[in-house]
Amino acid sequence: MIKKIGFLISLSLFTTSGFSQVTEEEQEDTLLTNTPVFITNLEDGENSSGSSGNISGLLQSSRDVFASTAGFNFSAARFKIRGYQSDKTMILLNGIPMNDLETGRGTWYRWGGLNDVTRYSETKNWLSDNPYHFGGIGGYSNINSKATGIRKGSRVSYASTNRAYSHRVMYTYGTGMQSNGWAFAASVSARYANEGYVDGTSYEAFSYFLAAEKNINKKHNINLTILGSPSRRGKGSISTLETYELSGNNFYNSYWGYQTKPDGTQIKRNSRVADSHMPIIAFSHEWKINEISSLKTSLHTSFGKYGQTALNWYGAKDPRPDYYKYLPSYYDGINDPTNSQRMFNNWQNEATRQVQWDDLYFANSKNLFTHKDGDGNVLREGLRSKYIVENRWNNIVSGGLSSLYTVEKENMTINAGVFVQAQRNHYYNTVEDLLGGDYWVDVNQFAEQDFIDPNAAQSDLQNPNRTVGVGDVYANNYYIMNINATAFSQINYRTKRVDYYAAVELSDEQFYREGLFQTGLFPDNSLGKSETKNFINYAVKGGATFKISGRQYITANAAYLTEAPTSRTAFISPRTRNVMVDDLKNETIYTGDINYILRYPNLKMRLTYYYSERKDAVWSRSFYNDEYNSFVNYVMKDVDYFHQGIELGVDGKIYGGLSGNLVVAMGQHLYNSRPTASIYVDNSAELIAEDKTVYLQNYKMGGMPQSAASVGLKYSGKKYWFAGVNFNYFADIYLDPNPDRRTAEAVANFVESDPQFTQTIEQTKLDNGYSISLFAGKSFKISNYFLNINVNINNLTNNTQFVTGGFEQLRFDQQKINKFPPRLGYMYGLNYFLMATLRF
Repeated sequence: MIKKIGFLISLSLFTTSGFSQVTEEEQEDTLLTNTPVFITNLEDGENSSGSSGNISGLLQSSRDVFASTAGFNFSAARFKIRGYQSDKTMILLNGIPMNDLETGRGTWYRWGGLNDVTRYSETKNWLSDNPYHFGGIGGYSNINSKATGIRKGSRVSYASTNRAYSHRVMYTYGTGMQSNGWAFAASVSARYANEGYVDGTSYEAFSYFLAAEKNINKKHNINLTILGSPSRRGKGSISTLETYELSGNNFYNSYWGYQTKPDGTQIKRNSRVADSHMPIIAFSHEWKINEISSLKTSLHTSFGKYGQTALNWYGAKDPRPDYYKYLPSYYDGINDPTNSQRMFNNWQNEATRQVQWDDLYFANSKNLFTHKDGDGNVLREGLRSKYIVENRWNNIVSGGLSSLYTVEKENMTINAGVFVQAQRNHYYNTVEDLLGGDYWVDVNQFAEQDFIDPNAAQSDLQNPNRTVGVGDVYANNYYIMNINATAFSQINYRTKRVDYYAAVELSDEQFYREGLFQTGLFPDNSLGKSETKNFINYAVKGGATFKISGRQYITANAAYLTEAPTSRTAFISPRTRNVMVDDLKNETIYTGDINYILRYPNLKMRLTYYYSERKDAVWSRSFYNDEYNSFVNYVMKDVDYFHQGIELGVDGKIYGGLSGNLVVAMGQHLYNSRPTASIYVDNSAELIAEDKTVYLQNYKMGGMPQSAASVGLKYSGKKYWFAGVNFNYFADIYLDPNPDRRTAEAVANFVESDPQFTQTIEQTKLDNGYSISLFAGKSFKISNYFLNINVNINNLTNNTQFVTGGFEQLRFDQQKINKFPPRLGYMYGLNYFLMATLRF
């Protein structure tokens, strides 16, 4: 059940974070993707209890009970630690920053499947000192990919699951440091599913890792890492309550359909397939200058492809099966019961409620067409495709140089580093499949409708009236270039009762767009380089650990920093033009936390209060706006947001081999300002609304539980076996709101007593939910071989009615608010992960 939360306001409501300039499809992708967390999780059967502290200092690591529980048990409900997106966590590979420069986000897909490499990452999920970089307010994860970081010997594993993939095999080998000063390590894995948990989702992935390390002498060490994870997977969609009810499936996937092969058999084909491979090469030199100081210098590069297919069409009906005009509710809204019943009947048949591949091929086979230029000259004859599958590419080339100097004294550590990074994103579309046709004409059909001038419809004026085939670049073609230079310094000072740290950072961020097509819509502002934006930023942070005893600590951390807007948010419509948001400025963040920590042999606990504010963010989206009857770019500036909450993690021994843990997160994550919005017509850049006040203050950030709790029991037997159970509870889940519905214009035709007034501005609160998970494992020693068998069963009650998140569609009708209902995502039902590992 979905509840509505109303607000009595004079239109004064909530803040939006500065997410990237995206379409609703990309927002949907974000919701469907759970953010990975580097933890030693239960699938590996490891004991994740941390070591106890001592009076000389406090070890905070990946084994923090709150972080490991939030990363594993809470991930199914899309929980985010402290409400932060992944751009607030710094990801490093051997101390080298790996976050994407265009978005700031983590790029876990580049090393997916390399669990044996990432499983022992050093992770802190909160504000803290960081020996490698200033880091993010959400902490950091540093992957140790040196050859000596891989356990000596062989490790082979097989896993069976019913989640994204069905099977996984992995082999890892490490030599350790040999007498000749060399160490080598390698890991390979493969994951496969003909169909995952969601219908129509296939999965094929291979991962590889190679590392070599050489101790040249006592002072010099060099190491090389090469890794990558090529993958190809069919994607799942997120849809509306009506489509779930019509299909009888809360995991209905609108992206696939049946296609008839020449021999008459039918196969499932997904229209949305993600294809990626971004290998990373990193080289480091470590120089031990003397007994107390060292210098580490690293070079790295990454390159490759990331593409996502999608249907495209010209002069034909929309092929998406969940298009709103193919639903009974559309005809109910126009009082047409005959067509409403017809659509209802269509949805009762699995074949007709999916993509109609055979119909697309048939339409193309009947479209014999002679393509001519403006002077009537024949350019191409044959079957002009009305429907195609296109591939939307974002290929990245990046590289960087970093150097980290460290001084380690008895009571003091000093770190100082410089980092220079550059990244080029190449965005373009190619034709993936003509679906039986002979060619596709590279024109903008919406520009054809809106403009008399035939040149306006040209994707590239330098190649007008162009026909394209499979593999050809068309529609858009441009670079986004980012360059970042950062310097930081940190000092840690330790005394008998108090440890301190302080850090500073200075950075310079530059970005620009370079168009490779001269679009007909913007002939003077699309080809070539845009202006270069440059932002200088600084950051300071500090903290202290008060050692009450060798077992009890109080820690406090605080930070103040500025951040440049990302290039993804800065450009209004980079597909077509070199235009950025006016008056871009740095964002400001201030944050802090205070913690009480216990570290006893049989009891460990952390209790935390945190507070964070972010100001002056930019928010931009593109969508079809019914009020203006046009595809628009919607840009908000001066967006603020606010986080505060409590984190509690307790892990203790109860009796004998029985232990228990309790984790509680209570958060308040709000949009915290009245930003101003500007709306541009995408095809003309016409400004149709300027400085429109959006009353977003005090709305909840959506798409995640703001509160969550977990209680668990685990029994460890004397014969190297264990078993446990966790009960997880999720609360305060809201749909992410459409900002344009929180404007004076949206309710201008209503009075406050009208039901439409409340219906327009209220925020939807989702029902609370729960899950139960079981885990067990057994270890065997057979001669010199070690065999581990582990199993996890999640959502034991097979609760498939729990809505874990969603968002309001940006497209809405002021007179019929429910015409474009929200899109919702459900938690997977009963699912398992079974793994056997052999070490030798």
